[in-house]
Amino acid sequence: MTDPFGRAIREFHRREQEEPLWCVDGDDRLEHPIERFYFARREESVYDTLDADRLAAPLLDLGAGAGRDVLRFQKRYDGPVVGLEPSTHLVETMRERGVERAVAGDMVALRESFERDRFRAVHAHGTQLGLARSRRRLREFLADLAFVTTDGAVAVLDNYDPEAESARELLGYRPDPTPGTGYRVMHFEYEGDVGDTLLFRPFAPDVLRAACVGSAWTVSAVRYTNDHHYEAVLRKG
Repeated sequence: MTDPFGRAIREFHRREQEEPLWCVDGDDRLEHPIERFYFARREESVYDTLDADRLAAPLLDLGAGAGRDVLRFQKRYDGPVVGLEPSTHLVETMRERGVERAVAGDMVALRESFERDRFRAVHAHGTQLGLARSRRRLREFLADLAFVTTDGAVAVLDNYDPEAESARELLGYRPDPTPGTGYRVMHFEYEGDVGDTLLFRPFAPDVLRAACVGSAWTVSAVRYTNDHHYEAVLRKG
């Protein structure tokens, strides 16, 4: 399977990148800000907030990218921290950067990668939650998340709120008549290599709250980082 996204980030890390990584939707395209999204240092206050959310090891970072957050968590928490990525290019990149436990795997198939009660906390920053694609699959993901976490676990997950006016400016945005949900469709191109089409399902916090009903999880807090991006803190038990 072609992976222009992961390859471009790996080559950026190795200082081998010569062409832009493009985010593409039809005739619209934007150059992906690789350095800002995957290598630039995040403010210390971001991690202080996650400490207040009671993140702790053993910790699973979903869609760990180039390992920016995993590297910080390794220094911050006493215990194993695992970075999960479907891209073998990004798994290699994480290992080259010093991530001790970089695993190739799919966030919507967690039971295939991890045993029951493996983690005390889960973190995802990158709106990967939208890859659940439907409310049914979102509930299935929450069940898998419960399987691989201990009682009392915490999960900090992010997404776009499609009801925010500024969300309509995102590349690939599509409206949806269903309240609280939207679509985002795009693919990546790098050096003539075209990736698979990605379908994201942005959903409002109330949709996540509804999906948690009857599950092991409750949404204990929601915070917006801008008009359309939010983080939700989920607690188990």
